[in-house]
Amino acid sequence: MAAIELRKLSKHFGAYTALRDLDLAIGDGEFLVLLGPSGCGKSTTMRIVAGLEEPSSGEILIDGRRVNDVPARDRDLAMVFQNYALYPHMTVGENIAYPLKLRKVARPEREELVRAAAKRVDMLHLLTRRPAELSGGQRQRVALARAIVRKPQVFLMDEPLSNLDAKLRTVMRGELKNLQRDLGVTTIYVTHDQVEAMTLADRIVVLNKAVIQQIGAPAEIYARPANTFVAGFIGSPPMNLLHGRVEGGSFESEGGKFRLDHAGGELTLGIRPEHVSLAPDGAGHFTGTVFASELLGDCTILTAKSGDALIAAKLPPEAGLEMSRPVSLKFETGRMHLFDTETGERRGEA
Repeated sequence: MAAIELRKLSKHFGAYTALRDLDLAIGDGEFLVLLGPSGCGKSTTMRIVAGLEEPSSGEILIDGRRVNDVPARDRDLAMVFQNYALYPHMTVGENIAYPLKLRKVARPEREELVRAAAKRVDMLHLLTRRPAELSGGQRQRVALARAIVRKPQVFLMDEPLSNLDAKLRTVMRGELKNLQRDLGVTTIYVTHDQVEAMTLADRIVVLNKAVIQQIGAPAEIYARPANTFVAGFIGSPPMNLLHGRVEGGSFESEGGKFRLDHAGGELTLGIRPEHVSLAPDGAGHFTGTVFASELLGDCTILTAKSGDALIAAKLPPEAGLEMSRPVSLKFETGRMHLFDTETGERRGEA
């Protein structure tokens, strides 16, 4: 296995900056997720680690060895892509065996390693089939088996579950996490799906506009987002963000005015939907009318609107209300997050 260190990594494509001064240490055996919207730099980071792109500046170290000038084939990495990248004319067994064949592993040993890898992903009974005869989930398992058969130092996974339906993605997330834990291989996983990141990662690196926004365990990032970007990106639904002003010990924004012990001036207040509840008229922090009420089975997501401001509340399933009805919402004390309106950086809690 391997520890990875990225030092002041930058990548420019002409005038466009894809990555800026990225510093990151990845522990031996860690499952690290690079999370962010399209164009944030996460795939560029992975491609640089893989040796598929050259950094404009900075260093890549694997187990303390600088690999900037080491070809991709000699870095002992295995990649898994979203499109599976299987050879259609080969059987499952031949696809899994291909990396070993390139390394000129003897046939008896190759067959033994293929069967062991196929067994790990429950594909042993399908070794003679071709990719066209498999479901999407089965093809993904073949791609995983092909990656693990080499026993690489590092797995690099670029949105490998994005082509699967929602139910299968949930199943595959569990299988992938257990497989990585059993193998103990250092893994870098790229996704724009924050649910994948939260469920899979030991640590998450949130990127936006070529820069790291926050690094931490999923629970830490969810509970204490470093800025308004992270707050609005993590969570389903994401955190509510209200722009307002503190004057005379009160926070005032469109649709709400309530006591807040904080220094005066512009402020953005954040509150997660699960920390918002219905309140009697006049007893809440925010008043408005019902903009949307969505029953999701185990809960109802109610959205209230006042002017241009929207607040989502995660309520019991029976709490749905009709459209345009007046509503008062209460924010849970100690669960409000305070951010600097100008910079977006975290200021504290209330």
